[in-house]
Amino acid sequence: MQPVFAERLRSARILNGLSLQDLAERMENKISRQALHKYEKGEIIPDSDRLITLAAALNVRPDFFTRVTKIEFGEIEFRKLQKLPAKEENRIIEQVRDYLARYIELEQILGIQTRFDNPLKDVGAIASFEDIEKAAEELRRHWKLGIDPVFNAVELLEDRHIKVIQINAGDSFDGMQSWVNGNIPVIAVNIDKVKSPDRIRFTVFHELCHLLLPALADHSLKQREKFCHQFAAAVLLPSKAAVNELGKVRNKILIQELGLLKKQYGISIQAIVMRAKDIGIITDSFCKQFFFFLNQMGWKVNEPEEYNYLGEEKANRFHQLLFRALAEEIISIGKAAALNDQSVADFRDSFMKVH
Repeated sequence: MQPVFAERLRSARILNGLSLQDLAERMENKISRQALHKYEKGEIIPDSDRLITLAAALNVRPDFFTRVTKIEFGEIEFRKLQKLPAKEENRIIEQVRDYLARYIELEQILGIQTRFDNPLKDVGAIASFEDIEKAAEELRRHWKLGIDPVFNAVELLEDRHIKVIQINAGDSFDGMQSWVNGNIPVIAVNIDKVKSPDRIRFTVFHELCHLLLPALADHSLKQREKFCHQFAAAVLLPSKAAVNELGKVRNKILIQELGLLKKQYGISIQAIVMRAKDIGIITDSFCKQFFFFLNQMGWKVNEPEEYNYLGEEKANRFHQLLFRALAEEIISIGKAAALNDQSVADFRDSFMKVH
């Protein structure tokens, strides 16, 4: 237990954004900084009373320190608007790690195999918009999506063993992605920054592009981001669907028309306009004029139409599996609460009452 406890204590401390001294002070030095250092080095382990004190100070359950599910990240990429402080980046990573440890433990309890098959593993070098377009078409073909609107992007990915985590992390980044334990693709979306359903949909496909197309690493960061934007738009609004809806060539498109397309396909008006430019429906000149118009109207952040036709974009699979395990009496209420990072009372109050 000692190495496990040391690792889990450090994880809980970082999750709370605390230094060793901060943690000692939060506990009014009932446990000294020196003792905490020894705990994290694995040199000693606290007794039960100190374990309870640590759990209370770190806002975790005592069994947090004994979870043994291993979570090892590969390279982690954040899509951020500004430099993310290392302390905050580490806190976010530990937040994702904790959720994944509980999620994967639940899958193991249920005996669920989560082998991921990359539908774009045979795609070669990416050098142009046409290459990205083909990759998006291949994804849709492999997942049998046709050219219809995607009903729920988050659930679509989760059903294909891609872990999608929605976290609260201020306004410092949009999304992040990584491979966990070598073969589990993970996408985290910061819903403090990416709030609307259409932006969540765009973000998950943007991050998916980074995950599925390692050949993008050959390009600059700016070019990678551009390709991933184009990929997300192509998945949400296939070229055939765009031409069917808008026509092959347009000199002008009304905002009302774009608003209806946004509601139908779950993609922002701005992304639709960029998509129309990329596939040659409108000119670059009209695209620039349209974005100037949006800016003049104050619609760059809050567009005039909202996408809510198909409901919320949320990751529900974890809780579906949790209730399945409960219904089949594979786990107890206490274990379900622990996996959901709650006390039994809070779990009963949140999930077991029928209103």
